[in-house]
Amino acid sequence: MSKSNQGRDAALRRPVGAARRPYPSKWGPATLAIHGHGKHRKAHHAVSTPIVHTSNYSFESTSEVFEFMKAKGQGRVIREHEYGRYGNPTQQETERKLAAVEGAERAILFSTGMSAVILTLMAYMQKDGHIIFTSDCYRQTRDFATNFLKKFGIQTSLVAPTAAAIEKAIQPNTNIIFTELPTNPYLRVPDLPAIVKVARRHKLLTMIDATLATPFNIRPLELGVDIVIHSATKYLGGHNDLLAGVTLGNHQQLDDLNKLQRMIGSIPGPLTCFLLERGLKTFGLRMEHHNRAGLEIARFLEAHPKILKVWYPGLKSHPDHRLAKKQMHGFGSVISFLVKGDDRETRRFIDSLELFLITPSLGGSESLVTQMSMMSFFDYPVAYRKSLGMVDNLVRIALGLENVEDLITDLKQALAKV
Repeated sequence: MSKSNQGRDAALRRPVGAARRPYPSKWGPATLAIHGHGKHRKAHHAVSTPIVHTSNYSFESTSEVFEFMKAKGQGRVIREHEYGRYGNPTQQETERKLAAVEGAERAILFSTGMSAVILTLMAYMQKDGHIIFTSDCYRQTRDFATNFLKKFGIQTSLVAPTAAAIEKAIQPNTNIIFTELPTNPYLRVPDLPAIVKVARRHKLLTMIDATLATPFNIRPLELGVDIVIHSATKYLGGHNDLLAGVTLGNHQQLDDLNKLQRMIGSIPGPLTCFLLERGLKTFGLRMEHHNRAGLEIARFLEAHPKILKVWYPGLKSHPDHRLAKKQMHGFGSVISFLVKGDDRETRRFIDSLELFLITPSLGGSESLVTQMSMMSFFDYPVAYRKSLGMVDNLVRIALGLENVEDLITDLKQALAKV
């Protein structure tokens, strides 16, 4: 039995919802994001993590090379770094912090969030296999599932984000369930313990993209999910100034992924890792603001006469509100809503905003706005766009760190022009 299968089988034996943290911590997510699981002496006694710019690491002698290779063949580690494609000290320190925040044994950083998603799927998909994805998932994940996986002989199903729909879609060759929480853009919240029960019953691997929730608001590993993925570009980095992704889980489970990454080399550079680790130092403070701002502005929008409907898990009107309250600590700062008007009116509203920048992404310091049908789904046929719920008056905002009152003032003046 391979190490990855051993890890999977161990996961299947855990009670649903049982904590799987190697070090149950007495500290909260903000403290963990700064210190990890405790004091860790850095090079040169630095407080901030040094940026190690190098593509390779030298050996003192051929004898050291021999001992290193011998130990490597035996599965022992006598020195941590060999070649830049295999990792970097700055990257390693950032991975240590990310694992602590998520409550994971191990974190593997990638150059982008989609690198993390795609390579994680490739590491665990099986020949002639079948993967279940839940609907309302990120557009690029959907495209990879429907357009590229079939080139590798992998079948896929796109189903509603419920345990019942997932179980109904399971085939004899299914081995992975991939979901998101919350989904994008309608912010659906799957029942993770229920999905994990289905996965355990059928001995399937569970993966979740929890970018929009962040480990501040939910830690899926503690609910029994096997592998968690984040676009670290978003809330974890937090400043709209880097690209990175991370996959987290237990040591054995991620062995195959680590081998694949070492071959491909899709890793972030040391400066990116430094920026990400620095962003983590304010992660707790930022998330408290994001959660508070998200709920306040969602309530404002829901009460506004020129808004038809709002999707935000913190609102009682959201279809998954009760489930979100049960599973999540907070609800983030992404809000989707329908403007009362057609495409022209919606564009007038967006163009009238003064503080919201027109661009995709989320989780940074600046507030962003997107007309979903134009920004993310413009190249889809109109009928198909509408079948996915991407109507012309659907708007998604991702709140930044500005004063909440200023953002509400800006939304008010822009809606007055609709």
